[in-house]
Amino acid sequence: MKKTVSRLTIAALVSTCLALTATAQVTPAAGYTPPDDNPSFKIGATIFADYTYIDSPQTKDADGNLINQSSFNVSRAYINVTGNLNHLIAFRITPDVSRETGASSSLSGSQEFRLKYAYAQLNLDDWTTHGSWVRFGVQQTPYIDYSEGIYRYRFQGQVFAERVGLLTSSDAGLSGHWNLPSNYGDIHGGFYNGEGYNKAETNDQKAFQIRGSIRPLPLGGIWKGLRFTGFIDNDYVVKDAKRERIFGQVTFEHPLFNAGLETVTAKDRSSVKVAQVNSKGWSGWITPKLGTSGWELLFRHDDFKPNKNLSPKTKRDIAGIAYWVPNLNKVTAAVLLDYDSLKSENFTPIRPDDTRYGIKMLINF
Repeated sequence: MKKTVSRLTIAALVSTCLALTATAQVTPAAGYTPPDDNPSFKIGATIFADYTYIDSPQTKDADGNLINQSSFNVSRAYINVTGNLNHLIAFRITPDVSRETGASSSLSGSQEFRLKYAYAQLNLDDWTTHGSWVRFGVQQTPYIDYSEGIYRYRFQGQVFAERVGLLTSSDAGLSGHWNLPSNYGDIHGGFYNGEGYNKAETNDQKAFQIRGSIRPLPLGGIWKGLRFTGFIDNDYVVKDAKRERIFGQVTFEHPLFNAGLETVTAKDRSSVKVAQVNSKGWSGWITPKLGTSGWELLFRHDDFKPNKNLSPKTKRDIAGIAYWVPNLNKVTAAVLLDYDSLKSENFTPIRPDDTRYGIKMLINF
C-alpha cells in the first residue's frame, strides 16, 4: 500500500514539473510585441528667428532723428533633450534662450539661459488608455500647449491667452493627463505654482488648472476635426485674493484649413485691500491652405477689455502668408510674411497704435 502511495506521489510530482516546463516554453501569441525597456534619449531643437520692421510708433535715435525701428532677432532657441528610462518612465529637459530686456539689468540686451521644461513622466499605458500619464517638474500648462497643437503659429507670436498676460505656457507642478477611449477627447489637470516658469513662487498659494476637450464625432468624416474645450485656472495671489481664468474654445481641423474661436473671463485681485478687476475677451483665427504645395494663409483677430467695467480695450489684427516646407521627415520648417497691428482704445494716457511687418522663420526637429 505504501509503495502504491509513493508511486502515485512521484507520478503527480513528475506530471506537475512537466506541466510547468511546458507552460514556461509557450511561445507568445503572434503579433505580441514586448515593451522596449532599453534606456534611450534624443536631442532636438526649436528656433524662432525674424526680421521685424515697426511702422508705428516711430521713435528717435541717439541723435534725435525720427526713425522706424527695425531689427533681426532670434526670439526663441530651445534645445530639447527627451528620452525614456524604460517604457514607464520618460523625461524632458528644455533650456530656453531668451533676451533680457530689463533696463536696470547689467545683462540688458544679452541672451539668457533658463529652464523652460524639466520634468519626469510616468506613462500609464499599462493600466489605462494610450497617451495617459502623470508628470512632475517644470512642464507645459494644460491650455496653451493644447491650443498650440492646433494653432501652429507661435513663431509669429503668442496665443491670445498668453499674449494678453492671462496665462503662462509653462510652470512647475504636478499634473495628470488622460485620453478618453476611442479618441473622444482628453482631460489634463494639475496643481502648479501659478507664477510661471520664469518667476519664483512668492507664497503658499497654488493654482489648480484643468482642461477638458471633447471630440463629439471622432470616427471619421468631415466633422472628425471638431473639438469643444473648457478650461479653468483657479488661483490666489495671496489668501482670499482671487486669480481666476475661465476659457471656452471650439476648434476645427480640416485638410483645407484649421480654425478656432475662444472666449475668456478673468478675475484678478492683487490684495484683499484692493478691488477685484474683471476682464474679458475673445479671439478668432483661420488658416486656409492653398492646395497641397505648403502655402497657407493666416488671419487672426484678438479683442480684450482689461477691465470690463471701464471703456479701455485693445484690438489686434494679424494677417500673413506662410510656406510650410513639405515632405520633411520628423522636421518642421516654415517661413511667414506677416502684418501685426495692435490698436488701443480709450486709454489714459493715450497709447499709440503698434503696427509691425515681419519675416518669421521656424525650425523644429
